[in-house]
Amino acid sequence: MQTRHAYILALLTAFAVGCSKPAPAPAPTPAPTPVATAAPIATPPPAPAGVHITAVDLGRAIGADKHVTEATTTFKTTDTIYVSVLTDGTAASAAMKARFTFGEGQLVSESTQTIAPTGPSATEFHIEKADGWPKGSYKVEVTLDAEPAKTAEFKVE
Repeated sequence: MQTRHAYILALLTAFAVGCSKPAPAPAPTPAPTPVATAAPIATPPPAPAGVHITAVDLGRAIGADKHVTEATTTFKTTDTIYVSVLTDGTAASAAMKARFTFGEGQLVSESTQTIAPTGPSATEFHIEKADGWPKGSYKVEVTLDAEPAKTAEFKVE
């Protein structure tokens, strides 16, 4: 019987060794999942420029088209001082202001006009003083919709 038990034990051992499964192969590494990238954001086209100031001209006289006809930056004490502000572009409404100062910033005059240009245009401002201008350095600062736009300096001699 002992031989029989040894025989069965040998058979079971052989069977267990023969039937045993080999160690499982490591699971394959999954391919990396592609990262979704956002589509590039299209840059919107720039907003229309609207209206912008192209020039500020000073002079002693102005024409019917509001352009300076006698340009100068040196005035006599008795001159009317004209400013022609040239613009280009389109705007349903824009506020243009001319601020005239003397010397170190003493306010001489300030006025605002509402414009609605549809292309190149001219806007006129002027200052006059019946008893004459004091001699010295002056400046006119032009703003468009409260944004500084152009400055021009002139003298009265």
